Amino acid sequence: MSRIGVGLMAAALLVYLAVAIWLAVMFISVGTPISIGMGITLVVLAPIGAWALVREMQFGFAADRLGRTLDAEGGMPPVETELTPSGRIARADADPLIARYAAESEAASGDWRARYRLGVVQDAAGRRKDARASIREAIRLARR
Repeated sequence: MSRIGVGLMAAALLVYLAVAIWLAVMFISVGTPISIGMGITLVVLAPIGAWALVREMQFGFAADRLGRTLDAEGGMPPVETELTPSGRIARADADPLIARYAAESEAASGDWRARYRLGVVQDAAGRRKDARASIREAIRLARR
C-alpha cells in the first residue's frame, strides 16, 4: 500500500466523518422521530466505519512491515509452480503447497516467519480469508 494511498484514505475518512456528523446534526435538528433516529444512527455508524478503516490500515502497515523484513532476510516463499494469468497458483498445485507450508508453520508454531509464508501461499492460491488469518497470526507472533 503506497503512502499516498494511505494519505488519501485518511483524508477521505476525515471528510466522511465531517459530512456524517453535519448530516446527523441536520437530521436531529428537524425534530421528527424519524429524522432524530437517522441522526443518531449516523452518529453511531460513522465512528464504527472509521474504526474499521483504521483497523484495516493497521493490519496493512503491520503486514507490509513483516513482508519487507522477511523479504530482506530472503525468506519469502519462492515461486514453485506455474501461475495462472491472474498471478494465482493453479488449483492443482495449491493444495499440496498449502499443506506443506501449513505443516512447516505448525512445526514452528512460535515463528512468525513460517506463519507469514503460509499466508503468502494461501493468498497466491486465492484463499484470502485464510491468508488474512495466517498473516494476522504472524503479526501477533511478531509482537511477542
